[in-house]
Amino acid sequence: MHIFISAGEVSGDLHGAALIRALRSLYPECRISAVAGPQMRAQGCSVVEHMESLNVMGLGDVIKALPRIRRIGENIQTWLVQAQPDVVVLIDFPGFHMRLGQKIRKLNMPVIQYIAPKLWAWGSWRIKRLQQSQDRLACILPFEPDWFARFSITGCYVGNPSALACREGWSTEAFRQHIGVSDDTKVLALLPGSRAGELARHATLLADSFTILQQNIPGLIGITPRAPGVSDAQLAPLIEAGVQCIDRMQDGYALRADAAIAVSGTATLELALWDVPTVLVYRNTPMMIWLARKLVGTRCAGLANILLDDQEVMPELIQEFATVENIVEKTRSLLRDSQIADQQRQLFSALRQRLGTTNPSEQVAHLCMELAKKS
Repeated sequence: MHIFISAGEVSGDLHGAALIRALRSLYPECRISAVAGPQMRAQGCSVVEHMESLNVMGLGDVIKALPRIRRIGENIQTWLVQAQPDVVVLIDFPGFHMRLGQKIRKLNMPVIQYIAPKLWAWGSWRIKRLQQSQDRLACILPFEPDWFARFSITGCYVGNPSALACREGWSTEAFRQHIGVSDDTKVLALLPGSRAGELARHATLLADSFTILQQNIPGLIGITPRAPGVSDAQLAPLIEAGVQCIDRMQDGYALRADAAIAVSGTATLELALWDVPTVLVYRNTPMMIWLARKLVGTRCAGLANILLDDQEVMPELIQEFATVENIVEKTRSLLRDSQIADQQRQLFSALRQRLGTTNPSEQVAHLCMELAKKS
């Protein structure tokens, strides 16, 4: 069996590396070729293109990069015609992968789209393209198969990578030992995002909030995880406020803090899975916020909140409500009032049950074999 896997960004590279390990474990004779990042390359796959060549930041860079991205897509198609893999797995990165999937299916190769695009939140006008770009949709949120079935798209819930990963890692005691604090010290995690725009909009906001919270809660320690590719300059406001940086890629990483302030994204789901009461914040340009309020199909912004019946379990402070005063008020309540914090934790337990413990990489590997037998 020959499998082609394509990843277009850092998270996809991590999922791709886990999938390669699962394929090698379950089907040792399997050959794997890929558009690969460093994590996938470390697993020893045959590299068709380097994932980094697809990475662009901002609308201006996207426009400049279009000829290069188009050329990469054409190179992949040429390689596919020559190599004739049994199954193609396209991981997330829907803007590129849905178009690529449409073209690959015309070559009569079965395509798995791994990690469904969040069309239930916004972008439902892209349903037709998704219908044409895959033979099987591997979903990582439990409600997605039923939602996509309304559009005659065959999806299956394969488990959630964060739910699996967050079962591992440091215990609370090991986390505190790692950052060098005693059991009675309050620890606040500050997550300003990982993309350049997110960091520019949120790092100072979170740093200013932490400074005031430290004045209110003597001895409070701040921790921020450094994502791959994030520089000291981007985290400078937090570092200057005395926040300690830890590497989120190190073995055992798990943020077992007393509370967190986090920018909306996958990080808020991870915090819920780690049982960390969280205040969610988010700022963007006025135009992007206006579009989101017009087009987004959910009441809540945070993934954990959406999964918990679209109710605001984590307080959400969006745009004009994301002020230092509001952030301090909500976070101080979590750090000082155990009843408010425990209300979040009780619902986080329900979230873990909904997501389950299935290994998504193994499930996608089995899907590959299933489709390979049919092709």
